[in-house]
Amino acid sequence: MRETRLDTARIRAARRMIDPVFLDTPLYRCEALEPVLGCAVSIKLETANPVRSFKARGTEVVASLLAEHGSPAVVCASSGNLGQALAWSGRRRGLDVTIVASRFATAAKLDRIRALGATLELVDGDHETARDRAAAIAHRDGIRLVEDSLDIETCEGAATIGLELVDAAPSFDAVLVALGGGALATGVGHVVKESAPDAEVICVQPLGAPAMAHSWRERRVVTTGPVDTIADAVAGRRPIPAVLDDLLLVADDAVLVREASIVTGMRMLLDHAGLVVEPSAALGLAAILEDRERFAGRHVVTIVCGSNVDVDTYHRWVGAAFADESRRCRDD
Repeated sequence: MRETRLDTARIRAARRMIDPVFLDTPLYRCEALEPVLGCAVSIKLETANPVRSFKARGTEVVASLLAEHGSPAVVCASSGNLGQALAWSGRRRGLDVTIVASRFATAAKLDRIRALGATLELVDGDHETARDRAAAIAHRDGIRLVEDSLDIETCEGAATIGLELVDAAPSFDAVLVALGGGALATGVGHVVKESAPDAEVICVQPLGAPAMAHSWRERRVVTTGPVDTIADAVAGRRPIPAVLDDLLLVADDAVLVREASIVTGMRMLLDHAGLVVEPSAALGLAAILEDRERFAGRHVVTIVCGSNVDVDTYHRWVGAAFADESRRCRDD
């Protein structure tokens, strides 16, 4: 029988390494969404912090341990959110931080990485190309390579969200978690299954970036070709075997959703919750929209995991969703 890499005692200890600005984030029932979705929806809000995503929970643990052991430098590949988080955590502790990203990544995310003082190297190609380059830099310079989801600190940092969730929520039937590399899903899933085993852990990934969901379904690593999704934060195509092993122990389902549902979810979070979110943060609502019968009458928690968007692009997305909804209302 497989054993998980995650450890609950370490997860609890991780809270002491994380700046309080990232902890005890809001968890609240969003009643305005309920008539639209047909179920009770609670939002765990991970965007009201200096890097506007959950990623700093993991990078705070990484950077704390590096500083403790006198390691002066660190490098990682990022589509944007991890890079901002590592830059913020590293700057706070005097680390030399290098971020490798695709030059096609969201410009607003890249600008913020630079503003936080990290060295930013751009590569032609996608996130997997950036991963290869970051590994090469780490080998060349003899510095720490942070690999999101593979490094257990990133998973156990994210798992502190699960601690807060099970401590604060009175009861819930399912938690919907964005699935990319797997740190958020395995971390939260580990804690939920340990403390609230009857609750479903449902991972959600875009149809245009399905590698981890396919891997979960087939119980083996499945790599895919180029991704095609607006949800850049979860757009990987080479799952990590050790992370898949952890996911197989805690996930009850891994579902794929269409781009149109993601955009509609973003629009609904704006209209009904007053939240500007990036596409990965709307995956949970997209899953409800595509399978209303499954969630009807249930209490569902969705983790709103990031809000780093290019403003002009965001307006195009939600504007298109509004136009589509208006057309549907006229047709009805």
